[in-house]
Amino acid sequence: MTELRWNRRQVLGFGAAATAFTALRLPAKAATPVPITIATGGKGGVFYPYGEGLAAILSKSGPGLKASAEITGGSVDNARLLQSGKAQLGFTTIDSAFDAIQGTGAFAKDGKQDIRVLALLYDSYLHVVASDASGVTGIAGLKDKRVSIGSAGSSTEAIADRVLAAAGLDPKTDVQRSNLGVAESAAALKNGKIDAFFWIGGVPTAAVAELAKGGHPPIVFLPTRDEQIAIDKKFPGLYVPLTLPKTAYAGMTADTPCLGVANALIVSSKAEDSLVEALLTAIFDNLDAIHKIHPEAARLTLATAAGPSAVPFHPAALAFYKAKGAVK
Repeated sequence: MTELRWNRRQVLGFGAAATAFTALRLPAKAATPVPITIATGGKGGVFYPYGEGLAAILSKSGPGLKASAEITGGSVDNARLLQSGKAQLGFTTIDSAFDAIQGTGAFAKDGKQDIRVLALLYDSYLHVVASDASGVTGIAGLKDKRVSIGSAGSSTEAIADRVLAAAGLDPKTDVQRSNLGVAESAAALKNGKIDAFFWIGGVPTAAVAELAKGGHPPIVFLPTRDEQIAIDKKFPGLYVPLTLPKTAYAGMTADTPCLGVANALIVSSKAEDSLVEALLTAIFDNLDAIHKIHPEAARLTLATAAGPSAVPFHPAALAFYKAKGAVK
């Protein structure tokens, strides 16, 4: 985000020019390039710069494609944008995508979303950042504190609620919650308006790195490994144990055990096979360029893209990976 508070009407308005292409058909010989709107996230995270770089590569290399990256509220909104046809490609965390296809969690009122995985990208790390002055050393210590739990409708919010509950807190009443994006959250912590914030994202996340480098105020990263173990009993396989290394951000003196979640590119289940093949061909024919977009983008390989997923792949994507020998 720029960062800003999300107006739902503005978010759902993204990609209006591409609405006519909700069937996601890629003509064999397009008279004009087919516009592809990529739903990303906020500017302070990884999804937006990754999506912006991907859009440039697809527009240059994808036959008949003209891609653009749009700032959004994140994973949850991106699934909705794909469902409505206002975006044709989106970034999401797998847990949000899982909720989307099940019609649960943040999608309980929306119902099931018709999305499928195009490629798995990288693992996101849960950052729970607190001011050192707050005295908080664990999630349970956030009780009665001023906490940003991520943008409304974001994967960060969904994960924050699950982590708070796993620590024995009521996410709705036991913290003074606010819905801020990562850049807004970092600014609010710096200005003393909040005590801590949640963020699920790649390493390094620009907004967190800038806050840590500034050193004012001194910050600490709260461990979430115990909460991951508890959550796994209720949502098996959605989250994985990770370690935020002490080299990730300035000022860290020790590794921080945390939970993580896989990120993916998603498309509509109704996406034409020809479009899916064109997107994947453009991506993997230009893998060196993809790797230069962001440190997290450098993790992408054919093998990792086709890895195990709690959300089904688009059939054409699965066929692509089989043809390349990435899956049997």
